[in-house]
Amino acid sequence: MRGLTGEGSARPRASIQAVSTALAVLAALGLFASACGAGGTGARDEGPAHSDSVAGAAAATPSAEPSKTPDAVDAVRLVKDDPKVSPEVKRELKPCVADEYPVDVSYGNMTGGSADDVVVNVLTCGDAVGVGSYVYREQDGSYQNVFKAEEPPVYAEIDRGDLVVTKQVYDKGDPVSSPSGENVITYRWTSGRFDEEYRTHNDYGKVVGDTPTPEPAS
Repeated sequence: MRGLTGEGSARPRASIQAVSTALAVLAALGLFASACGAGGTGARDEGPAHSDSVAGAAAATPSAEPSKTPDAVDAVRLVKDDPKVSPEVKRELKPCVADEYPVDVSYGNMTGGSADDVVVNVLTCGDAVGVGSYVYREQDGSYQNVFKAEEPPVYAEIDRGDLVVTKQVYDKGDPVSSPSGENVITYRWTSGRFDEEYRTHNDYGKVVGDTPTPEPAS
């Protein structure tokens, strides 16, 4: 304390205050360090816990592998070379314009194979009426016919892993462009073949468009 008192009356008071402030800061730092060491709820404690939860969530999410979609198949050649396709459908399968054939092709896994199945619809050129629907399954590097429907008008589609076949129904006198209704049949692959799961029938509403409008009375 001699060194302090020799500087005058103002300096000792300022120095004492500085020492007191320093001791208070050191005490506060000591309390903060002890709180962190005791496992408090500071940001340092929350950091590792948050990282662990994120890592756990990422590990729990499975990685979805993309399905193996085959290269575009030659649907026309597939149908023409298929012995299960009727001669009538093969005769109908001809170019409409230049080398454009009336076929619709879609891909999707319905049979649980390693590659997507191929659905081929053969249509007429003039009215685009379905005359044949076929499903081909890849087996040993080639495609095998595992389903066919050749009662026109018919159209096959893939719906959430099932095969859905729509057959339009005509009453007597219905034009080709205006069927009376439709039967929708859902098939599911079971024990190596497509079995009918259920079916629904829809009647189309009759829109009177050809009835002449009576002339207003004069």
